[in-house]
Amino acid sequence: MSAITREEVAHLARLSRLALGEAELDHFAEQLDAIVGAVARVSELPTDDVPPTSHAQPLTNVFRADVVRPAGTPVLERAEVLAQAPAAEDDRFRVPRILGED
Repeated sequence: MSAITREEVAHLARLSRLALGEAELDHFAEQLDAIVGAVARVSELPTDDVPPTSHAQPLTNVFRADVVRPAGTPVLERAEVLAQAPAAEDDRFRVPRILGED
């Protein structure tokens, strides 16, 4: 007997607002039962000596360090930013005109 019944699949389908046919209910019941069985087998593994982890790989913070600065202190210098712009004029970015205003 299946651990996941077709009635449970039908209930989940209604909650998810999915229209499933009779054949699909049976098909998904079998698939979900296999998934639940696989998860149950994983819980049987001896993991007493395995430390809990949040990620499979160690994470490294690649962001800059937080530095307290006085209010109004720019993070980047204006000249440095404008030097990287495709076009600059009068200490501002120069962009194409998009409106016909004078």
